[in-house]
Amino acid sequence: MAQAAVNKIQLNHAANWALAGVSFAHLLNDAMQTVVTSAFPLFQQAMHLSFAQMGWIAFALNITASVLQPLIGYISDRKPMPILLPGGMIFSLFGILGFAFSSSLWMLLISASLIGIGSSILHPESSRVAHLAAGRGRGMAQSIFQVGGNTGQAIAPLLVAFVLLPHGQLQFLWLMAFALIGILIQASVSRWYKNKLNASRPHRTQSVQHTLHESEATPQPVSRRRIVISIIVLILLLFSKFVYIAAMTGYYAFYYTDVHHLPLSKAQLCLFILQFAGMIGTLLGGPLADRYGRKPMIWFSIAGTAPFSLLLPYAGPVLSMVLCGIIGLILMSGFSVIIVYAQELLPHHIGTVSGLFFGLSFGMAGLGSVVIGSLIDVNSISFVIRLCSFLPLIGVCAVFLRSDRSAKA
Repeated sequence: MAQAAVNKIQLNHAANWALAGVSFAHLLNDAMQTVVTSAFPLFQQAMHLSFAQMGWIAFALNITASVLQPLIGYISDRKPMPILLPGGMIFSLFGILGFAFSSSLWMLLISASLIGIGSSILHPESSRVAHLAAGRGRGMAQSIFQVGGNTGQAIAPLLVAFVLLPHGQLQFLWLMAFALIGILIQASVSRWYKNKLNASRPHRTQSVQHTLHESEATPQPVSRRRIVISIIVLILLLFSKFVYIAAMTGYYAFYYTDVHHLPLSKAQLCLFILQFAGMIGTLLGGPLADRYGRKPMIWFSIAGTAPFSLLLPYAGPVLSMVLCGIIGLILMSGFSVIIVYAQELLPHHIGTVSGLFFGLSFGMAGLGSVVIGSLIDVNSISFVIRLCSFLPLIGVCAVFLRSDRSAKA
């Protein structure tokens, strides 16, 4: 019995390290991905790009992840592939290398696409590792994995402000260290993942049958019509959230420097505050939804942002930083809750729902960047930023969601 206890502790220790590994790899991946849009001012200065052209860079980055991620998740559902863990980081490595030496728009587009492919490979298999490593605490494990990505998004503007903007495009080479570290970490995690799959293989058929039996025993909670209405509402909420985020991360720095006559490094601090507060919001959103219900949290996370987003274009430089923090805290608190809400609507299609909503989030951000950039070219950046500030008002559509019964007293 003592030996069994020791073995169990060792297994838990290895699982915790695997979870920490994929979370840190998520940090590195999202830092590299977010640096691309945060570096738009650098590309504009170096290559004299229009706002629409910068939008196409964000489109290439996001559409590759949007289209490929559900497909890769679908394939790996049927045949898990541990080799994909370090493989995704290899694509990101070449993408970062491309950004360091890009001298034209088409080179930037290819580099952005490579990073998008790397991101699309990382998320499905890393999420599966988090699920396997979780034991009974699957919600906490997914939160740890997600916070890694939020942290990476938060540090990206700082990398741009203090590394790329002062020293130039060639400094992207330093970010190759992120990809190399990620390859080493994911290679180590993939060995644990492979061993875990091999150990569970003899019991897989029985486990799948048990899972199917449980799924069949779960009654459909709502009618098909109500499910369709709820999914449409959730997609509208994703649209408002991710197009607004695309406007902030891609173009707000230009607005901030133009209106307040301050250097771009100050604008990048605003984006850091936005993303850092979003990391805290992600941590808080899940527990609050468990306590007060999914629907109230979803409604608050989008519509609750509106008063602050509407005020932001008219705020001074210091108040703008405060508002960015409040917006990030509220707005980012709802995404994981939206995913869980959709999974509970369609409990027999967890993988499909997750792939659909993650893919839509990337795709909407990419398309939104193109449209916003084109609008800025034909109007003023002040007009477009003020127009985008109304997007969180779409959050009032959450009133049409069914009331969930997940809230705990």
